[in-house]
Amino acid sequence: MTQPDLRLARPDDRDALYRICLLTADSGEDGTAMYGDPELVGHIYAGPYLAGQPELTFVLEDAGGVSGYVLGVQDTRAFRAWEERAWWPALREQYPDPADIPAARRSPDERLAFLIHHPPQMSPEVLDAYPSHLHIDLLPRAQGGGHGRRLLETLFAALKAGGSPGVHLGVGAKNVRAQGFYRHLGFTELRRDAGGALLGLRL
Repeated sequence: MTQPDLRLARPDDRDALYRICLLTADSGEDGTAMYGDPELVGHIYAGPYLAGQPELTFVLEDAGGVSGYVLGVQDTRAFRAWEERAWWPALREQYPDPADIPAARRSPDERLAFLIHHPPQMSPEVLDAYPSHLHIDLLPRAQGGGHGRRLLETLFAALKAGGSPGVHLGVGAKNVRAQGFYRHLGFTELRRDAGGALLGLRL
């Protein structure tokens, strides 16, 4: 079987990144049925990385097209400031803030729209030790075969070259397979709640 190409993402990969983001949005499973607006997940978890840190956005491409990605950020604090200036304003015009709807009654789309208006903030203690962060998603055809490790090691090398001392990521509580994969790579658990775990890796 031919090895997928691993390359930097291009602007014209945007639709593929959004599609993969949606197809893995339910703790690694297909989230298409969860959301009325298929773009929403990508607006939060893919688009800003391609636009704001393209030099740390890597994709796998096989005969069927882009089949996986890793999206990285060198400095989470600086990236969040960039999102406030350049990414969220247009989306806040497009999607109303559902803050007046009780959290328990929000639809999946409304929960994502809330994040657009109220992005979660990481604790200073985590950002001091692990200033970088990442998202990685692979379609089923790209899983196994070491492709996830290839993507991550490529990103880790780029983050280290940029001077980052550590990287963090979040993983859903239901995604037990992914949690085991990250631990195998050397990530340690920084904290856990009902929604999932925050993991960190010293570079």
